[in-house]
Amino acid sequence: MLAMFLLVVGHNTRYCLIRKTFGRSHYNTSQNFNKVLKALKSIAVDMMVKPGSAVPEKIRESTRFYPYFKDCIGAIDDTHIPAMVSGQDINSYRNRHGEISQNILAACNFDLEFIYVLSGWEGSAHDSLVLTDALSRNNGLKMPGGKYFLVDGGYPNRRQFLAPFRGVRYHLQEFTGQGRHPENAKELFNLRHASLRNAIERIFGSVILMNFQSN
Repeated sequence: MLAMFLLVVGHNTRYCLIRKTFGRSHYNTSQNFNKVLKALKSIAVDMMVKPGSAVPEKIRESTRFYPYFKDCIGAIDDTHIPAMVSGQDINSYRNRHGEISQNILAACNFDLEFIYVLSGWEGSAHDSLVLTDALSRNNGLKMPGGKYFLVDGGYPNRRQFLAPFRGVRYHLQEFTGQGRHPENAKELFNLRHASLRNAIERIFGSVILMNFQSN
């Protein structure tokens, strides 16, 4: 069952090929895949890193970030994963780029370790809606009191979530090059915010790279 599961998620192998390789029916293949998926889901909470109350080393050891971000424990963002959907639900999974996908929310720390992942939302779902759902679940996103995550401009500034200044340069490439240094306090804040929040983009990039290499 595990071998079948890994072939599907790691190599995008279709059920028809799995059936031929292992001599199983379509029903049995689907049943085995879902058994492994449920098993992984049951242990996922224990495998995720628990957010701590200590100041992360990346912040503590840098005068660029400490003490300004001393209560920050990580970053949150969404990513879209291609999905195969049929029937009347297909339009709800169509994202703003016209592609069929799931909207996946993830939180990580600055050591590039996942703290929380929520999958299953339609590609058309707004990021703030997915975040609200993550916070409302019994096994949802939790954090120590007084701590917060960094988020991008797609999320509202709210308790325990810090977004950058809007209408101000933010992305790292906007500050790259001669004469493009921050010109005021808001731009400086956004640059440092983006430098820290880059952790979530790096961890997404690592997952994509590992998937590419496995294929």
